[in-house]
Amino acid sequence: MADQNDFDTSISPVELATELTVAWLSNSNNRVSADDVPAFLQRMHDTVVALSTGSAKGGDDAAPAQDYTPAVSVRKSLASRDHIISMIDGKPYKTLRRHLATNGMTPDEYRARYGLKADYPMVAPAYSESRSAMAKTIGLGRKPGQTNAAKGEAKPARKPKADATA
Repeated sequence: MADQNDFDTSISPVELATELTVAWLSNSNNRVSADDVPAFLQRMHDTVVALSTGSAKGGDDAAPAQDYTPAVSVRKSLASRDHIISMIDGKPYKTLRRHLATNGMTPDEYRARYGLKADYPMVAPAYSESRSAMAKTIGLGRKPGQTNAAKGEAKPARKPKADATA
């Protein structure tokens, strides 16, 4: 095959598809049965022809890729207080943020992909409550110098001192 800089335009799409298929099949990591090779070669040829004419099929294939089927229903994903089941892989998580980030999504994109409401939680209720309780015990959310007892009670008004002369 020609160098990358010196692309030979005289190679026919059939020859190019054949060379690409042979190169792909020569990789020991790609295991394909002999019955699948003609279909792969045909797909490779169609792709080479589409790319050479500029009418790539990528636009046609992108529309069905937008239709995602969730691994579980919305009701089942929120059934437990201890975890939320991901609609991507069906596994339970206490919080979905890191899981979504590893899949290259934001919470808004996740909600849009599966048609979820804007108030769909990203954190399991039990986990949220335990984190809230921990934050309160270490004093987060209070003004400096304020204690738990002082926050709940108002300071009593001072009584004026009586005159000592009378």
